[in-house]
Amino acid sequence: MKAFKSLFKPATPWRIVQTDDKDSYLDSIKKFQLTKDEVQHIRIMLYGPTGSGKSSFINSVERILRDRVTSQALSDSIGGSSFTKKYRTHPIKKDSSSYYPFVFTDVMGLEKERKKGACPEDIALAFKGHVKDGYTFNPQTSISPTDPFYNSSPTMNDKTHVLVCVVSASTANCTEHLEKIRDVRLEASDLGIPQVAVLTKIDEACPEVHLNIKKVFTSNIIKKRTEEVSAYVGIPMQSIFPVKNYHSEFIRNKDMDTLILMALKQIIDFGEDFLDQN
Repeated sequence: MKAFKSLFKPATPWRIVQTDDKDSYLDSIKKFQLTKDEVQHIRIMLYGPTGSGKSSFINSVERILRDRVTSQALSDSIGGSSFTKKYRTHPIKKDSSSYYPFVFTDVMGLEKERKKGACPEDIALAFKGHVKDGYTFNPQTSISPTDPFYNSSPTMNDKTHVLVCVVSASTANCTEHLEKIRDVRLEASDLGIPQVAVLTKIDEACPEVHLNIKKVFTSNIIKKRTEEVSAYVGIPMQSIFPVKNYHSEFIRNKDMDTLILMALKQIIDFGEDFLDQN
């Protein structure tokens, strides 16, 4: 009888989190204020392989914070080459007259071929503040100092304060993009920019999570994908956040919200720490 009961013993979570504490995360984010007067916002840059869900993550965050469907960061449901072509800053409205004190920047996706997708050199120049909004990425070459979209005198507001690597859990093997990801990470590390990873499409990677997203931290598949990203990319496990972006859902889901807000809260905290030290 004991052996029979053990088959139904609940799986031990591989990460202990407050998965039902959505309101706590949301309240903390809504109340967040910057303490440095000379800095307008925390700049959060998202990069990663094509189709990993960078733009969808931005839209999901905005959907939660504004409580409505949004499409500020254009995304593509077909896949293939990168849908993001231009360097864009995405602020999020707080109310009719103000914005949240953090912004996202979305860059062209990485592709395995050297002359396809965003150049790691362009991404590095962007997080150093040298790329202006509206710049069209050229996979063949990085931006030139003579380009009208080159910013020769970046301020702290132009520079990236947190770098976020976005990887799909359904294709979490990063080896095809590893060289480019490492090039970007090394440049950011030299500047002391904090780095996290967001693991998207967890429902596609694990049938158990597809049926019940609350199973994310008891799923061995998601744990393995997180370990793989940590090993390939070099970001510690504690700084990798599994999420499911909004895609086909019309009604808000509190469990999806919690995972997204949990990641956002840590990203904001890292950005605030970086600004406090600079």
